[in-house]
Amino acid sequence: MKKDRLRNFAKFMQGTSMVLLAEVACCALAYAVTSWFYAYKGIEVSDFISQLINVALGTIFAVSIILVIGFTTRPRQLHFIHAVMEAMRQISQGNFNVSLDKTARHQGHFEVFVDSINHMAQQLKHMEAMRQEFISNVSHEIQSPLTSINGFAQALQHDRLSENERQHYLHIIETESKRLSRLSDNLLKLTSLESEHYPYDPKQYRLDKQLRNLVLACEPQWLSKKIDMDISLADLEIVADEELLSQVWVNLLYNSIKFTPDGGMITVRLVKELDQVIVSIADTGIGIAEENQSRIFERFFKADVSRNRAVSGSGLGLSIVHKIIEMHQGTISVESKPGIGTTMIVALPETAKPLPE
Repeated sequence: MKKDRLRNFAKFMQGTSMVLLAEVACCALAYAVTSWFYAYKGIEVSDFISQLINVALGTIFAVSIILVIGFTTRPRQLHFIHAVMEAMRQISQGNFNVSLDKTARHQGHFEVFVDSINHMAQQLKHMEAMRQEFISNVSHEIQSPLTSINGFAQALQHDRLSENERQHYLHIIETESKRLSRLSDNLLKLTSLESEHYPYDPKQYRLDKQLRNLVLACEPQWLSKKIDMDISLADLEIVADEELLSQVWVNLLYNSIKFTPDGGMITVRLVKELDQVIVSIADTGIGIAEENQSRIFERFFKADVSRNRAVSGSGLGLSIVHKIIEMHQGTISVESKPGIGTTMIVALPETAKPLPE
């Protein structure tokens, strides 16, 4: 951005210098013409009047040159304007495969204008691709449970089903219905968070107590898998939205429990480093491949598409976590190795502030 400003300023100064040189040249030409005319006619004129006549005549010469240049370049300018209008029309109709060619006549401010239109078209094309991908992902996530519900609802209409089979099908329908409900809730929550109008209510509270209470709240889950919990929490207070951060810790804890095998271990640490508090949640689970670690916070991204759908989620949980951490001006990172485990590290300022609008 700074280089572009310097380049534009240099072009402006170059253009200004050219205009001044042209004006000086026109005034010099006017002086030569009037001097010859006075000598030829034998007229004597005062210096003041002579300077006024030279300036006026020089301006006339300059305007005439500009008109001639404008008249000769007008067709090319009209062609450029028509090309820009056509490009804008295509973009307004949803065609973002638009690219204006940069030629010699597009130098200066026109070059910046052409670059801006091409950049806008590329950004809109990228956003459209993201929108299409989002719609495709939502449709896929909704279609899967709907197909299961429809299939097992039809199976329940058969009279020869045993009571055990009937209860099994009803349990599947209930599970898929809950998955649809969670998907809807997460979509609404993520949309609300991204609207930048989500209620943000920071207050001072004990972060260590919040983490300890949430670990105890999910005790049935980690006890059922015989997972050892190693907890080390420094006594720390933080100014943040307690409810929003609660969603962060619950999501990270449940992910660790979900993907840690029976008899594994989960380690939760809370420490202070300079003016930040660091929360790390490490597990001995299945881990995440290195090529997927940079994408786990994308909406609907699932690091292992082969996982059982009863175990995997909708792929929105970590997107919500990332957005909440971003609202608190914090950061979240991942360290993971397949088959060894995953560590999620959250860094938050002690006094969290909402992002500027």
